[in-house]
Formats: sequence, C-alpha cells, structure tokens
Amino acid sequence: MTPPSTGTAPTENPAELDRTDPEREVAVRAEAFRNWGRWGEDDVLGTLNFIDAAKRIEAAGLVREGTVISLAQAFDTNGPQKGWRRRTNPVHTMTDTGTDAERGNQGFPHGIGGADDVIAMPLQCSTQWDGLGHIFDHGNAWNGRRAGDVVTSDGDLVTGIEHAASVIVSRGVLLDLGRHLEPETGELRDGYAITVDDLESCIAAQGATSAVGRGDIVLVRTGQYGRTRRDGWGDYAGGPAPGLSLTTAGWLHRTEIAAIATDTWGFEVRPNEFDAPAFQPLHQVVIPNIGLTIGEMWNLEALADECARLRRYEMLLSAAPLPITGAVGSPINPVAIL
Repeated sequence: MTPPSTGTAPTENPAELDRTDPEREVAVRAEAFRNWGRWGEDDVLGTLNFIDAAKRIEAAGLVREGTVISLAQAFDTNGPQKGWRRRTNPVHTMTDTGTDAERGNQGFPHGIGGADDVIAMPLQCSTQWDGLGHIFDHGNAWNGRRAGDVVTSDGDLVTGIEHAASVIVSRGVLLDLGRHLEPETGELRDGYAITVDDLESCIAAQGATSAVGRGDIVLVRTGQYGRTRRDGWGDYAGGPAPGLSLTTAGWLHRTEIAAIATDTWGFEVRPNEFDAPAFQPLHQVVIPNIGLTIGEMWNLEALADECARLRRYEMLLSAAPLPITGAVGSPINPVAIL
C-alpha cells in the first residue's frame, strides 16, 4: 500500500533510510517521482521521450577526434552468468565451417563455400538494456498499466524493446565515480552506495563537459567490471557490487535524463540497503514508475581512459537495441564517438 503523501521530498541521505521497511521506502519514492501520464496514456518510451532532434544534433557536434569506442562486454561462454533464473552465457555454434568448404560437402556449385553460425542466449546475459516491461511495481507496469496486460507468454505486447530501436542516440556523459572517489585504485568497493552528493561532486570535479541534463544518457563507471577482468568474474553476476543508492531516485527524476547505464550487473548497490528482505528496490522505482531505461554490464574501461586523457566526458552515444518484437530487454553494442 502506498503511504499518504507527507508533502516532503524523500530523503537523499542513505543514513536516513528506514532499513527495516523497504516497502515504505520504495513506495514514497514511487509516488513522489511517478511519471505516469506525462507523455500520454499510450506512451511506450518513458524518459526516452527526452531525446529529441535538437539533442541529437547537439550530440553529433561533440565528435572531434573521430574515435569510436565499443562499450560492450564480450558475448561468449566466458561470461559472468551462473544460471540464476535461467540466465546463462551465450552459446555460439557453427552450422557451416571452412572444413566443410574444403571437403566440398556443402552442395554449392563452382567451388564456392561458406560459413554460418547460430547463437543462443538470454537477452540480458551481457551488455544490455532493461526495457520498460522488465520490472513491475505491485503488479503495475510502466504508465500504470496492469502487468499482466503488458507482458504475457507472447512477450511485451505494449512496451516491447522494438519501440526503442531508432531512439537511443544522444549525448552521453561519463561519470567516473571509481576514479573520483578512489583515485588510487579507480575502483569502488563492493557494497558502496553511490549518493546524490557523490554524483554531483563527480560532475563538479570532472568539469563542464560532465554537466547532466534533459535527454542525456548517463554512464556510471564504478570500476567493478575492470576489476573482474583482472581478478576473475567471481560473483559479478548477482553478487555484491557498488551501485546507485535508492536515495538517488529523485536525482534520476529531476535531471530528466533519458537513460542510465553502469558497468555492474544490477545498476544499484548490492547488497541492497535494508536489513529486511529486499531485492532491487531502485529498479522498482525507476523502471515502472519513472519510466527510465537502464543499461547494465557495460564495459566503460577504455572510454574512461580516453575521457581522462582528453579531460572531456561528453560524447555522441549510439546504443540501439535489437528490434526483437515483444522483448523486455536487448543485448547491445553501444558505441561512444569522441
């Protein structure tokens, strides 16, 4: 049940969270920051509506060096997944090979041969977007729809990821929280909850190119992905991680960003900030209530190095999902163009 409005904004100080009552802490933020109806009752894009033609023209003007950096992890069997909720790593199988061509057993004329392959994977096993049909709040999907009317065994019938296929091109902003808060290592410790003060102090420290506003796609580097590439995956998929505090929900709402992505498995801090049972409470606020698209497991290491070298943290960012009809998420190969 949503508690009555107190007329005061939810706290942005993690120390003031009631760690015994995740239900209420989620509910007050869902009520305070809900965007239902903001873009009409038929909306399927949520905060991606903040990206308009002017924002894309602005973003295109940021290209100066012509450097393109992929922000994707590898899609292969050497991935982080452990099978939780049937999430496995990609399985890549060749259906035609060069050996077949050499032996001439492919049935083609005049010596031509070829190779073909197939891949099987959960859509959210590596670098990906969470779509608006991915998370519900008390049976409600984005824009106040009933979850069962939105996502059925036929897929997401309303807010499927295909609707965003030509949308997610905008100004990207890297907030390198790892380097900012831990300059010696460049990596936040697992379980560190990133606060609004942390986000704003990082913006101030990095300078004017880190200013965050309407239609931007914010990239938050914690350093955890880089650590896994050095030390091994460990519990990267589903285990302890640095990430955003539940108390950042108001910042995510008022900045009017279009989307946000992190280099971690779950975007928000893990373990979550409660002594009572809780699971991904920030997801519960931002996806079905704010309408915010979330990216996870992005590889921000090379981008962070280049941004630090250039002392410039804004870029043209293209991160189109695959137009998989009815999907609630999509693998992507996002690219930053500097």
